[in-house]
Amino acid sequence: MSTFDFIQSAQRTIDMEQQAVGLLKERINDAFNRACELILQCKGRAIVSGMGKSGHIGKKIAATLASTGTPAFFIHPGEASHGDLGMVTRDDVFIAISSSGSSPELVTLLPMIKRLGLPLIAMTGNPKSPLAEAADLILDIHVATEACPLDLAPTSSTTVTLVMGDALAVALLEARGFTAEDFAFSHPGGALGKKLLLHVTDIMHGGEALPCIQINTPLLDALAEISRKGFGITTVVDSQGLLAGVFTDGDLRRCLDNNIDVKSMSVGEVMSVNPRTVAPSALAAEAFNLMETHKITALVVADNGRPVGILHMHDMLQAGLV
Repeated sequence: MSTFDFIQSAQRTIDMEQQAVGLLKERINDAFNRACELILQCKGRAIVSGMGKSGHIGKKIAATLASTGTPAFFIHPGEASHGDLGMVTRDDVFIAISSSGSSPELVTLLPMIKRLGLPLIAMTGNPKSPLAEAADLILDIHVATEACPLDLAPTSSTTVTLVMGDALAVALLEARGFTAEDFAFSHPGGALGKKLLLHVTDIMHGGEALPCIQINTPLLDALAEISRKGFGITTVVDSQGLLAGVFTDGDLRRCLDNNIDVKSMSVGEVMSVNPRTVAPSALAAEAFNLMETHKITALVVADNGRPVGILHMHDMLQAGLV
């Protein structure tokens, strides 16, 4: 067994990166403010570019910007000089990432960026580098030392760069008034998108599928309606078509436990009144929370006091909300 202290090594790395991020806070200054304003005013996209580990971080920054209301994409600096620069327009803003500020692939692009007249935001740790000197704004991401004991592998520097990118994205998100629903529209396939975009009316059973009987219906006929529709519940309406109550499998068990003659009763005499309901326009996630809170597997969907649908827990499962 190895005697190397992995835990001590990990804790040292975390301490060093945490310290580097803490120092970054002091460098959120007027340049950061102006960078945000530049991106907000941009009529095109935020083009993010970086080489090596900076490129990997740049891809994440571009993805975070794009998903939080700032149109953005990543362009590889090597590919940019071989045709991909054609994706860049004069309406864009360019965010170049390089800790050293002298990555040859990025430096090669600088004359073309200037020729296009793009605002250039440099995220670099070297204010005297070619990238910094060409930039309109510099976001300082320098670190005293990498967490790597050789001070070679990008560790603290990439963490600081990522945090700077997150700070940009969140500041812009707040400035735009970006909402949770806006976020969901860019994440329609994920669980969050479903929670924020899926409404009750999208998954409820309505029309002919809705179990519904009159309040004076014989109890045996109510049982037939429950069996026919297959939800373990039927809605009960009055003469005006308004929801008067529900009758469920559970109500039937209680009738049998109380020795009630189901052949002689009408459903109105044994139904549950004041059932839980949800509006068709409500979020499906809201309906799920209601069902979970009150330990019920079926929920009546009502509009202006009239039952228009039934929502079952199985529908939640199929929709991916559970």
